[in-house]
Amino acid sequence: MTEAAIEKENKNIARQYKELLRISYQTLTDEDKKLIRSAFDTAVDAHKDQRRKSGEAYIFHPIAVAKIVASEIGLDATSIAAALLHDVVEDTKYTLKDIEEKFGKTVAKIVDGLTKISHLKKDKDASLQAENFRKMLLTLNDDIRVIIIKIADRLHNMQTMEVMRRDKQEKIASETLYIYAPLAHRIGLYNVKTELEDLGLKYTEPEVYNDILTKIKESKEEQDAYIREFSKVIEDSLQKEEFKYEIKGRPKSIYSIHRKMKNQNVGFDEVYDKFAIRIIYKSDEANEKFLAWKIYSIVTDHFRPNPTRLRDWISSPKSTGYEALHITVMGPKGRWVEVQIRSERMNEIAEKGYAAHYKYKHGNNMEEQGIEEWLNRLQEALENPEVNAVDFVEQFKLNLYAKEIFVFTPQGDLKSLPKGSTPLDFAYSIHTEVGSHTRGARVNNKLVPLSHELKSGDQVEIITSENAKPNINWLDYANTARARAKIKSSLKEEKKEIAEEGKAILARKLKAQKIPFNEKTVNELVVYFSLKTSLDLFYRVGIGKIDNPKLKEFANSRSNALVSYIKRKIKKPTVAEDLNKDEITSKYDQLVFGRDEDETLEYKLASCCNPIPGDPVFGFVTVNEGIKVHKKDCPNAIQLQSNYAYRIIQAKWIDSSQQDFKAVIKLTGIDNLGLVSEITKEISSNLNVNMRKINFESIDGVFSGRITLVVKNNNILTKIIDRLKKINGIDKVTRE
Repeated sequence: MTEAAIEKENKNIARQYKELLRISYQTLTDEDKKLIRSAFDTAVDAHKDQRRKSGEAYIFHPIAVAKIVASEIGLDATSIAAALLHDVVEDTKYTLKDIEEKFGKTVAKIVDGLTKISHLKKDKDASLQAENFRKMLLTLNDDIRVIIIKIADRLHNMQTMEVMRRDKQEKIASETLYIYAPLAHRIGLYNVKTELEDLGLKYTEPEVYNDILTKIKESKEEQDAYIREFSKVIEDSLQKEEFKYEIKGRPKSIYSIHRKMKNQNVGFDEVYDKFAIRIIYKSDEANEKFLAWKIYSIVTDHFRPNPTRLRDWISSPKSTGYEALHITVMGPKGRWVEVQIRSERMNEIAEKGYAAHYKYKHGNNMEEQGIEEWLNRLQEALENPEVNAVDFVEQFKLNLYAKEIFVFTPQGDLKSLPKGSTPLDFAYSIHTEVGSHTRGARVNNKLVPLSHELKSGDQVEIITSENAKPNINWLDYANTARARAKIKSSLKEEKKEIAEEGKAILARKLKAQKIPFNEKTVNELVVYFSLKTSLDLFYRVGIGKIDNPKLKEFANSRSNALVSYIKRKIKKPTVAEDLNKDEITSKYDQLVFGRDEDETLEYKLASCCNPIPGDPVFGFVTVNEGIKVHKKDCPNAIQLQSNYAYRIIQAKWIDSSQQDFKAVIKLTGIDNLGLVSEITKEISSNLNVNMRKINFESIDGVFSGRITLVVKNNNILTKIIDRLKKINGIDKVTRE
């Protein structure tokens, strides 16, 4: 570079630094300015020999990140300093110790968290990406500012990605949509989230992005004219009431328009709410709510509201801290228009998120509590290392983006839950112990099943019992990450306990067969029964799935036949797809039908979509070929379900060792006092088996009974029948 070019670049660096101080959202003291200046000088020195792919000096990147942190996100001087230094330890001669000595422990801790995130292995593989995301979230335990600065860093990288290779652009953009945009949304950084989503779409689907962008530009003039026409109608009324206000027309983001087009299967012109009108008014905090509803009244005096589209996030703020009144009204020319009513304070919290809470913090601040509660929940979920990383991220994202509902406890306290939550989700949101001992639920004083979907305004009461505990079906009823993680954890604990008992039983049974109980035998058994681990083996012995006859078969085959069997069974898959398929098919080994998922029927797999075990499926009753099983996303699914709904039956792949089966037993005998009580006690207390239905009748001293039970396998049912036969007065017990 020539001297003139270097001088010009240095002047630009100095100008960017001055602008950083000027645009800071927080009021900077002299001490703050000294800290930022020192961080700036250190960053300039550290990166002096580095350049970005675009050719510009590297220092422009940390300054740009610091500017996003200062203005867009509105963080303090400590965060601005950490943003300036965020790449120093990773890329230059400076160490973490140098940073701590010069800037103190807090800045060093944030820089350390950012460095750890940068060191995470980059990979296209979804499970590795998910695992990295989990590790990244663990840094929240140190300081939430780590994640916020990382989001700012990602935003600037997305803004300057033109010079990168196409494949790199696609990878970074996909990761942004997968991880960073949902996270920005949850922290309340709506402006940043919107820009990340738009840039993500720009690089993952450039043709779609450019097409919508062109159409927005073409319709901008008409849109501006429409906003002026709409605003003019209500301005006189707002001025008459002496409001100090500002009306802004905000176009919906390209990403959200694209999502609407996809979800509603419509073209650009058919998306009716492509922009929103925002009324931002001045108010002290005491009168905010009153004035918001006054503006609502003025708007609806002029334009007819859609009552189903009213969203009151002032009385019940979102858990992100977002507050506003959203109404949809019929505007000029018969077009629906979304109107957002916010005070200046609400608007700042909506745009700056986490940082704006501090500016308006007054002692027991509800919004701040919302973020603290979220962080505590998140930490709890992260601390469960047994949850599959991809499942964790998918559940986590579901909770990030989910719309909220507000329900009441029996005492009248308000709880926020994601839309689609059930009584189980509510129970686990109160406390793990309440969730784990849920026996039933009342919603608005009526008993409801655990699968019941809650709605805003419901009052929910959880009925608990010491004997109640999670079962595998609960995973079908729970939707929040917290509830699902706790249920899975509890089921794994129960499986381990049963496996411990099974291990002891297996040792005894092998001894009776004169087979040594050691690692070699256990491995042979795992292979013989097509299992994955010794835990699976012990568990199946514990629940009686692997019984004496099966162990005798194993003993008989422990010669040359076993060797050839093992050779036949152990075939190393050649490609990852085969491995995944093997894994799925070994996990799900049975297809069940019907609403209660308790019927095993003859079926054929449809050739149009070739479902494999583990796929979401449904059964279709054909005219000549019995039941055909199709994938739910089969090309023919919509046509079959719409034209022949009466021939569709529910179907689901299950792991038969985890499945409960329905069995009916009939009893006859001589009636005597307390007999029914003795029968039910024997079943529920001693054998821990659930009873679905009970029916007893007595005629002239002779009773007959019919009990529907839920059992794991035939061995348990046989044990129940044998035990019931021994009760005094029982004559006959048979299975129906």
